Order: sequence, then structure tokens, then C-alpha cells
Amino acid sequence: MGKPWFRTKQFGYGAGLPCSWQGWAVLAGFAAIMIALSTLAPHLATTHPRLFTGIHVALILGVAFIVWRKSDKPWGWRWGRDD
Repeated sequence: MGKPWFRTKQFGYGAGLPCSWQGWAVLAGFAAIMIALSTLAPHLATTHPRLFTGIHVALILGVAFIVWRKSDKPWGWRWGRDD
């Protein structure tokens, strides 16, 4: 699997902030694309709302998949104990 890009949360489910430059690059790229879609293509939201929503959902699922694959431990509910 290589070096993890994200660390799993100590409390709760999923992963937290990135722990490597690759993770930060993924997060920055995701934020830039989401902001660009929302600001540069507002007409798309009114003319094709389903396409606009579908693009956003696909991006979110894509980033969630990357974070899941590049996390240091399997995702699961954590109560703060060192698992």
C-alpha cells in the first residue's frame, strides 16, 4: 500500500486531515475543482441541475474513495483507544 496519505480518526468513523503532501494535494485539488465548478459554471446549476449535482456527487465519491484507499488503517468506528 505504501506510505499513507491520510490518518484515520481517533474518535468516530473515517479519516481526518492529510498526513503527507500527496494527501494535501488531493484535498487542495478537490477544493479548487469544487470552487471552480460553483463559481465558473453557475448557469449549469440552473440549466442542468441534475448534471451539476451529479458532477459534485461524483467528485465527492471519488475523493472519499481515494481517502479510503490511502488511509493508514481500515475505516471503522473508533472510541479513542489505540486500536
